Amino acid sequence: MSSQLAELRLKPRSDRRIKAGHLWIYSNEVDTDATPLKNFENGQQVNVTNSGGKSLGVAYVNPANLICARIVTRNSKHELNKSLIVHRLKVALSLRERLFEQPSYRLIYGESDGLPGLIVDRFQDVVCVQIATAGMELVKDQVVEALLKVLSPRAIVMKNDTGARDAEGLNKYVEVVHGEIGDEVELIENGVKFIAPILSGQKTGWFFDHRPARARLQQLSKGKRVLDVFSYIGGWGIQAAVAGASEVVCVDSSEKALDWVEKNAELNGVADKVGTLQGNAAEALQALLAEGEKFDIVIVDPPAFIKRKKDAAKGEKAYAKINQLAIRLLEKDGILFSASCSMHLPVDKLTDVVRGAARHIDRQSQLLERFGQGCDHPIHPSIPETEYIKTVMARILPAD
Repeated sequence: MSSQLAELRLKPRSDRRIKAGHLWIYSNEVDTDATPLKNFENGQQVNVTNSGGKSLGVAYVNPANLICARIVTRNSKHELNKSLIVHRLKVALSLRERLFEQPSYRLIYGESDGLPGLIVDRFQDVVCVQIATAGMELVKDQVVEALLKVLSPRAIVMKNDTGARDAEGLNKYVEVVHGEIGDEVELIENGVKFIAPILSGQKTGWFFDHRPARARLQQLSKGKRVLDVFSYIGGWGIQAAVAGASEVVCVDSSEKALDWVEKNAELNGVADKVGTLQGNAAEALQALLAEGEKFDIVIVDPPAFIKRKKDAAKGEKAYAKINQLAIRLLEKDGILFSASCSMHLPVDKLTDVVRGAARHIDRQSQLLERFGQGCDHPIHPSIPETEYIKTVMARILPAD
């Protein structure tokens, strides 16, 4: 019971954001005279109270972080344990089962699913877990037990090697904590089969977040020549090929990622239509330009060029450069899918990047559609940071 938990008291009027729905408590909001942060252990669960001592919920603490606490339940009678995790999993699962026919999706998306610091991706009968906070790390055994109870998966992988763990004072590791599995997992997205490297790949091995934009790409790809830049293992390009593209070229700096592109092309019977080009994206696009190549559709889905707010100006220049190169490679009436996973780049700014990139080379753009993250990445309406994926689909035409 939370009555046994230590109190974390907030300063007067510092409870307004929490009452409005936010789950994060910043260190400058804590009444450190009444409840000194130095008195708490990393990951310790606490009863959060307002300045008058009224409970606002249960949170776990990281006293050394700017975000020094994250609320896990508004009910002060509960704590973060197996029972609560099972409940949260069942609520999250009920949504995904309504949304998707195949069990290939993000099952838990941190704060948006009531489990801050926890990511769970589901690949059929295998689940991949990422823990980013000390509070969640302390209950990782309960996370595993809850997953076994709710899903009975064949295997559970802990892919805890992300940079977010550094700020929480956590070590990095990758471990199969239940069952046995090699590096290969299967998934289905928009009706297309993939295999992904769950142990050696980026993040959990796959990126489910661009599913809606990839579905639209399929509708436009028949008979088209498609270029997939920053392709990773072919999430965009393979879906275009399966949808009837005449040719797909996947560009990535990782030779291993392109090996997976080839595997996924073979898996879907489109190996004859899919080619790969290994190298730095900008250099590869310049080489294609030098060879006089042109494409009907170009997808640009880079890693986050803006990881911190202070990097915005530099990152926007990087987005502008790669989009200019992409547009140069488009046919006169081509389609550009320009994607970003930088939370600090608003969709309006990405739209402006595309407009500016087109005008820079004397082309004009028509904004056709904008996409966000898939429904398995629900946005917490009180936490803007949970909305990070955006894609601008634009038609690129010659100047009048």
